[in-house]
Amino acid sequence: MIIDPKDVPEITGSKYPQQFQSAVAGRVKKRLGDAAGLQNFGVNLVRLAPGSCSALRHWHTRQDELIYVLEGEVTLIANSGEQVLTPGMAAGFPAGDADGHHLVNRSNADVVYLEIGDRTPGDSAEYPDDDLIAKANGNSWIFTRKNGEVYED
Repeated sequence: MIIDPKDVPEITGSKYPQQFQSAVAGRVKKRLGDAAGLQNFGVNLVRLAPGSCSALRHWHTRQDELIYVLEGEVTLIANSGEQVLTPGMAAGFPAGDADGHHLVNRSNADVVYLEIGDRTPGDSAEYPDDDLIAKANGNSWIFTRKNGEVYED
């Protein structure tokens, strides 16, 4: 199926509990994979405004992730430190590797990248810097504290 990204709706905000949502203010996603009818993996076209983050620093237990930078300069922050990524660079995050990671736009211009991930059921995401765990629940996520208490919005 051919899709034009201009025709794909923009998604802003996050499903994070309220107190974590400000970290991703300035992030806009277009779910290209959904628009193309893909079921086994997702592809998002993401735009980060200056000062915005891709997500809270996290890692997945069952799902692989890959990002590919199209425009701008973004800082990858992971357990091993920080690295600036520029157009044409990619980074992969294998499932089960407890390397908490996220992207931060510290530049003065927007960053655009592709975010690709599989849809393996039973996934969860751990957030090493925050009191947060996300557990996949069908097409949504349940967010809990690390002690298992569910966040209520």
